[in-house]
Amino acid sequence: MLLIVHPENPQPRNIKIITECLNDGGVIIYPTDTIYGLGCNIFRHKAIERIARIKNISPEKAQLSFVCYDLSDLSKYTKSISTPLYRLLKFYLPGPFTFILPASKEVPKILQSRKNTIGLRIPDNNIARTIVHELAHPLLSASLPGEMVEEYTDPQLIHEKFESLVDIVVDGGIGGFVPSTVVDCTKDEYEVIRQGAGTFEEVD
Repeated sequence: MLLIVHPENPQPRNIKIITECLNDGGVIIYPTDTIYGLGCNIFRHKAIERIARIKNISPEKAQLSFVCYDLSDLSKYTKSISTPLYRLLKFYLPGPFTFILPASKEVPKILQSRKNTIGLRIPDNNIARTIVHELAHPLLSASLPGEMVEEYTDPQLIHEKFESLVDIVVDGGIGGFVPSTVVDCTKDEYEVIRQGAGTFEEVD
């Protein structure tokens, strides 16, 4: 299904269709503030396995992250956040960043990497955040499989390519071409491990 959702004022009826699909174990493709991504409910194991199959990778090796609604939502899924780190997250989020942080016990085991870390995001995108708010917990997020190609910016073309693999493609308009910047915050010196759409400098 290709479902058009207004980027500024997402229609409640359409958001409800999406969240019901996610709660039933569905897999969606949805817009963020960077690129379109694969998403599912973090508590539906079969949906997580479906995303791993679409990406042709095991769940433990897939680079999966959580899309959260706000900082208080994000803080449930990582161990205690120091004041400087909180200030840094508040400065950069919502925005085109994924922060690698130590995973808390709230993160389902299937999604914890061997290093016991998790990527956390708060995209500056109304559709993504409204879905998460309605779902009442984070959305699992993964990039589309293969190399980033131009047709991955167009939801109609994405739908043509993936309609047999996912339940809903959420059309929120033309997407970006550059993924989020990934920052590893698990060490004393924070490290940019993927340069993407966001420019990162440590905040004083």
